[in-house]
Amino acid sequence: MGEINMGKMRGTSLAAVAIVVALTATACGGREDKAGDAVKVAGAGTAASSPAPAAPAADAGYPAKAAGELKIAQNEALGAVLTDSAGFTLYRFDPDTAKPSKATCDGDCAKAWPPVPAGEVTPAAGQDPALLGEVVRTDGTKQLTVGGWPAYRFAKDTAPGETKGQGVGGTWFALAADGKKAAKAAAGAGGEAATGQPGLSVRKDPKLGEHIVDKNGMTVYRFKPDTAWPMVSKCVGDCLTKWPVVAPVNKADTKGITSRNYLVLDRPDGKKQQTVDCWPIYTFANDKKPGDTNGQGVGGTWYAVSPDGKLITVK
Repeated sequence: MGEINMGKMRGTSLAAVAIVVALTATACGGREDKAGDAVKVAGAGTAASSPAPAAPAADAGYPAKAAGELKIAQNEALGAVLTDSAGFTLYRFDPDTAKPSKATCDGDCAKAWPPVPAGEVTPAAGQDPALLGEVVRTDGTKQLTVGGWPAYRFAKDTAPGETKGQGVGGTWFALAADGKKAAKAAAGAGGEAATGQPGLSVRKDPKLGEHIVDKNGMTVYRFKPDTAWPMVSKCVGDCLTKWPVVAPVNKADTKGITSRNYLVLDRPDGKKQQTVDCWPIYTFANDKKPGDTNGQGVGGTWYAVSPDGKLITVK
């Protein structure tokens, strides 16, 4: 790996929490965070200047309780959904991995999405017991896995049968009994087999024009304080709850976006983040369905991304 040329940072101070990765000399070399690195779209209205809305807060009395005997509940929109013994929906998180099992929701994320403990759990009627397992979290506790995927509850589900966490940020989905995303075969509802959409592709919006979306059709964003050289993400801590990182996407599983400097950022927090032309990319927790662009212009720092990696601003 080539060494970062600190002279090209022009005196920019990197805080200890800033995320930096050294690149090869030919990858992102010579790039800087330029104010002109943007696509201006006419007639798109005025960008929002208010701060990002608060992340979902966990109820102070919401304990990390055992799942007990799992159940398979029928949901009108999602089909068969896996729940705990009390009927609360269990979820999975896209940035996690199943092979090997790895849980990446920690800190404030785990307050909004309490991990399901591995102990005191039995399979649902008709569920293959071999699908249940456990993963050791960074804090040393053991979390239930289903089909290898770490299982969570959502703090804003306050009654059995609720699925308020479904699709949040384009990364959280109700679990099916086999560990896949719960989905009706015909309707899809975010299911793996039904999306039929590349990991990253381009959508045309009436106001923003062509912009990048993820495999679930959720709008992808850039954060203005980030830099492409060195490749740095300034979104850390609570910020990641509101703006989840886009997990790595195989270049072959993309359509319509630039392939130049299509790299993965290894973050010190253990997450891996996709970049487009060296710029880290994210989704927004307050985008609830494909096509939403609620993150556009938030705080004057968050903007949708053009197919060549530039941020899309307005005139």
